[in-house]
Amino acid sequence: MISYRPTTAADLDHVTAWTVGEPVGWIPADRYLAELAEGMYRPEWTWIAEDGDRVLGRALWWGPRGGAHPVALDCLDVDPAVGDRAAVGAALIRAALAGFPEPVQYVVKVAGGWREDPATAAAAGWRRAAAHAAGLSREVERLQFEWAPADGVPAATGALRFADASDEEFLTVFRRIAEGSLDAQTRANVAAMGAAATAQEEMDFYLGAPGRREWWRLAYTVEKGEVAGMAIPSATPYNVNVGYLGVVPEFRGRGYVDEVLGEITRIHAANGKRRITATTDLGNAPMAAAFRRAGYRNTEIRLAFSDPA
Repeated sequence: MISYRPTTAADLDHVTAWTVGEPVGWIPADRYLAELAEGMYRPEWTWIAEDGDRVLGRALWWGPRGGAHPVALDCLDVDPAVGDRAAVGAALIRAALAGFPEPVQYVVKVAGGWREDPATAAAAGWRRAAAHAAGLSREVERLQFEWAPADGVPAATGALRFADASDEEFLTVFRRIAEGSLDAQTRANVAAMGAAATAQEEMDFYLGAPGRREWWRLAYTVEKGEVAGMAIPSATPYNVNVGYLGVVPEFRGRGYVDEVLGEITRIHAANGKRRITATTDLGNAPMAAAFRRAGYRNTEIRLAFSDPA
């Protein structure tokens, strides 16, 4: 009979001995141990499926340093010898979710063109089925981009002026950008709780991220000094990223997104950063095109699963 439980210190060897042979992103032992030491993985957030003494699967949940609970499932795998890997994976997810007080998401990382590769499609397929069966049925496909100095720093054209502003001013622009956004998560949040609450949640997230508040900029038109958008360079525990950017509804369609993205890139480049990452929804074609114009390269696809509620 298969049982599901969080690990203890005594299970560490079982967790770190596990390897994933499929063409999906996974967490190897060295990374797990390094982030275990930082408190971003924890024994109580690491779940295993077992049949007697045999470990059949593992689920590695991740949270920020000092966090009270995990926010994402980084790695799910089940022994290929198990007859129904999706069923075991779903049970692993459900068992963990029962004890998590806040929403989480599961992200599967795959290469571009993954649907056309049978091995990758199969690896993503059973994980997708597991996520859906466990209640994480809201699905968004996201493009991961990356920039390096060799890709070139976009030159400022002078079409917009950038400056710092108060938290209150930034909050107002967060709300304005949320209106009509093509970002799937933003649209879902606006539908569920309105633009004002969505703006507050997004601002709180970036204030709590590892990026620096002094990097933030509002974008103004040169002619009249009207607010056109904003640039939020940010960071993860691993590297700097684009963070949040947007143009307010009345100034969309004028190419200002290129200026805003260029400003974020220039800020990170001026700080000597050698790698900038960014993501956008597959369905947000204008943003993906802007990344490519700015020299960002699509490096992987992320399949994100979350609770539709």
